[in-house]
Amino acid sequence: MENYFHDNKDILFHFEHMDIDRIISLKENDFAEAGKYPHAPVDAGDARDSYKKILEIIGEICGSTLAPLAAEIDVEGVHLENGEVVYAKGTAKVLEIFKKADLMGFSLPRKYGGLNFPATVLAIAAEIVARADASFLNFGLQQDIAETLNKYGSEELKDKYLPRLCSGEFGSSMILTEPDAGSDLQAVTLKAHQGPNGNWYLNGVKRFITNGCGTIGLVLSRSEEGSPGARGLSFFLYERDEHMKIRRVENKLGIHGSPTCELQFTNAPAYLVGERKRGLTKYTMWLMNSARLGIAAQALGIAEAAYREADKYAKERIQFGQPVREFPAVFEMLTEMKICIEAGRTLMYETARIVDLKEGLDHMSELHPERSPEFKSDLKNYTRLASMFTPMAKMYNTEMANKIANDAIQIQGGTGYMREFNVERHYRDARITNIYEGTTQLQVVAAIGGVTSGVAAAVLDEFEAEDNSHCPELLKIVQKARNNFEKALIHAKGVEGSQFLDYHARRIVEMAIDLIQSFLLMRDAKYADRKMKIAETFIRKMSTRVEMNMNFIVSEDSTLLKNYSSILNE
Repeated sequence: MENYFHDNKDILFHFEHMDIDRIISLKENDFAEAGKYPHAPVDAGDARDSYKKILEIIGEICGSTLAPLAAEIDVEGVHLENGEVVYAKGTAKVLEIFKKADLMGFSLPRKYGGLNFPATVLAIAAEIVARADASFLNFGLQQDIAETLNKYGSEELKDKYLPRLCSGEFGSSMILTEPDAGSDLQAVTLKAHQGPNGNWYLNGVKRFITNGCGTIGLVLSRSEEGSPGARGLSFFLYERDEHMKIRRVENKLGIHGSPTCELQFTNAPAYLVGERKRGLTKYTMWLMNSARLGIAAQALGIAEAAYREADKYAKERIQFGQPVREFPAVFEMLTEMKICIEAGRTLMYETARIVDLKEGLDHMSELHPERSPEFKSDLKNYTRLASMFTPMAKMYNTEMANKIANDAIQIQGGTGYMREFNVERHYRDARITNIYEGTTQLQVVAAIGGVTSGVAAAVLDEFEAEDNSHCPELLKIVQKARNNFEKALIHAKGVEGSQFLDYHARRIVEMAIDLIQSFLLMRDAKYADRKMKIAETFIRKMSTRVEMNMNFIVSEDSTLLKNYSSILNE
């Protein structure tokens, strides 16, 4: 039987070498629940064993059951029947398996029936699921809504809804986007008003809502009449009833097993979550950052699946008397694909580690206010890091997945273009990842502040201070690339005119990601000779990319800025 955890040597490599003991201690409140719940760990080693066992279970379900059903799920898709969404038969089958295995509350506290696992482990599980069927991740391990409710909801709401999310009785959705408010959530118009009894009611339309048929949803709504922009928005929990209609299910390019719905609210009763006027600035931003890490994992799983299909085909396809994998034009593509996947994986795990430390420190500060000064400095640092790393991981992995799915079709040629082969599905599924939960262009906007404010420089200083004695020549190349990056950054910040830095923002963020991944791959290279070869191949090519971007930025070539209006407006 196939197991998508056991058969991925790079995931096993990272799982073995992850530095997560502090994360475990924070997540487990110094193991205060040991003995209180049947599976609560007594120490870090015990927690790691639990993580491994669950990942093995998920790996087996995905390899042996979900993956063989993925093509069928894609063809059958979802449909609307008498106002209700009907899932593909394969999706419904695997959802039941996940429920029976108690996997639906992956990250939630044990008191609600959850497993209380950290984001680092969730990232591994999410990749495994997405490799089997990218669309299933949107139900099977969708933790963002429940985690947001756990963090910001009242005790009454948490007691009422979290056990039902953990058991799988209830599905969930984040209900943010509207026909005229996609990326610009400040433009949300769906109204929330309070009745004479003090209860809240929702009116309006939401569009492009993933799993909008879920029993509960977190809804961004305008609660302050006459107050435009972000400060007029609040956050609400809605439980489905007759006051919300699913108007349609979208006919999409990919992830056919996941329903994307248009919803009509008509005096739908809802509960306020947290404080009024903080719906976008606090709660939605936290929810979306959590979701972005999940999409990075989803993209990585798609990339892994597409690469494996391409590599298998290249080994078996004989042309001109030999497997096509032996031709330089093909093995170069496959090698680049493999390196990009492993670079994306190490970046994602570092991002998840940072998020876990941030959330763990925040949680411990709330549990132990007397120790808050002890956590304050670290919490501030990891909050800044999470704000920069999360959009970087989402940006890199989703763009990478699109390229790898494209290259996988190219390697398979005409065969890959046909519907009956998997890479065509991976290509379609990958396309949404660099769109939803914020396009790549918005991830650049989210990351550039950390790069220009010095957060990236501080991170690179820390990486450079690590023991890199095992790869001195590579370190010199990375240091030279860093000098080029800093030259470009200083120059871009110094040029007058608001558009110059914005124009080069993506190049600057990509340079920072290149450098971060170089240090992470050198760190990985401490443990395996193969990883040293990965680091060497990545870094030598990285240095030329950074130098090219630096030269372009420093040259102050603003031809496009000067000409775009004339070109676009014939």
